[in-house]
Amino acid sequence: MTSADHLPEAFRQRMSALLGGEYRDFIASCDEAPARSFRVNTIKISAERYEKIDPFAGKRIPFVKNGYYTESDSFGSHPYHHTGMIYVQEPAAMSAAAAVRIETDWRVLDVCAAPGGKSTQLACGLESGVLVSNEIIPSRCRILAGNIERMGIKNAITTCADSARLASLFGSEFDLTVVDAPCSGEGMFRKNPQAAAEWSEAAVRSCAKRQLEILSNVRSCVKSGGYLLYSTCAFSLEENEMVVDSFIRSNPEFRLVPVTPEVQSATSDGIFFDGCGIDNIHYCRRFYPHISRGEGQFIALMKKDEAAFNLSVNRISALTPVPENEKKYIFGFLDNTLERYNRDAVMKYKDSFVYFDRDMVIPGGVAFSCGVTIGTLAKNYIKPHHQFFSAMGGCFKRKLSLDLRDAERYISGETLECGCENGWTAALIEDCALGGVKITGGKAKNHYPKGLRNF
Repeated sequence: MTSADHLPEAFRQRMSALLGGEYRDFIASCDEAPARSFRVNTIKISAERYEKIDPFAGKRIPFVKNGYYTESDSFGSHPYHHTGMIYVQEPAAMSAAAAVRIETDWRVLDVCAAPGGKSTQLACGLESGVLVSNEIIPSRCRILAGNIERMGIKNAITTCADSARLASLFGSEFDLTVVDAPCSGEGMFRKNPQAAAEWSEAAVRSCAKRQLEILSNVRSCVKSGGYLLYSTCAFSLEENEMVVDSFIRSNPEFRLVPVTPEVQSATSDGIFFDGCGIDNIHYCRRFYPHISRGEGQFIALMKKDEAAFNLSVNRISALTPVPENEKKYIFGFLDNTLERYNRDAVMKYKDSFVYFDRDMVIPGGVAFSCGVTIGTLAKNYIKPHHQFFSAMGGCFKRKLSLDLRDAERYISGETLECGCENGWTAALIEDCALGGVKITGGKAKNHYPKGLRNF
């Protein structure tokens, strides 16, 4: 059986009607091997520097900054993956976040964020901004938080909330709101035959209804003059152009705008359909595997009118000041551990000390994590969290540089020999923080989380 043989007949007929003369090329592409790719995390290492040490022979993806094609499949166990230098992500999925130019000080909301590919990609452009990364399912939110932690992102808030709650929690606070909506998964059939087996036209209609509902729920999160980015990994008109058309008809303060030239060049125009009320529906983009190396993706970038109404909400921050009786422990720990830090950015969130140096009120009740989790107070000492090492290891007074062999031993949980002075120390590879160790008497006791280790 070829890759295309598992495609449902009704799906084939729909794609033939959509693509016309391109249909044969599309079906032929279904017999090709899916593209392998990864993205360099510029929060931890520049693309230029990474290219000098790249073990995966990456070739630049033309439409995604810092994206690379590769023939390798040995990502997950490699120290460069563990240290957050790279994020393994499908090329078409990368194109959605690449469709808009991110300003460094933006506030960005990713509504359906797990497992975190688009969120971690967006975070790379937010040098002084804030990312709110939301996922409604708690188990998936934990995976999302874990990927944000691995990538060393300091300015992210992960929330676990239904899309209907987000506007009431934040108001019109975001320069960019991203809805990578749950969909029928048609664009992933080549990689996921099970998704094809579960496909039906009824499922397509059900997904379209939910997608429009999510967009309607979060439209108030976009500030006037801000952007709403909608994407799916589906091909159907119902889940894509028809959703966009229906949304804009009901919300005329939004209009379609062009995506970046790089993404335009790798994609096809949106499709005009009978009854479509948007003249520039071609501004929507369709990523096809027979046009560019990757799976399927739909992208629509909308802008909210500058004069549109902004929703304001009052909220009390979930972050609280450090209690007086705990200051000597946390600040003593940080003074001993870090070369520099902003004392005013150290706060409490629930039972943890966190580092969050952004001017944004974090609502209580839905925040899964915020900023950098430093650690907790255990008796009379601070027990550091892995994220503290991952995100702030570059600022540590004590650093332990590892070669690839020692890094492999470290992520397997071994104790290492070293000549560093005693104390909490960041373990680095190629100057990128991998995790932490507690050095005592020339031995580096391993504090890499057991759940992340290679065995």
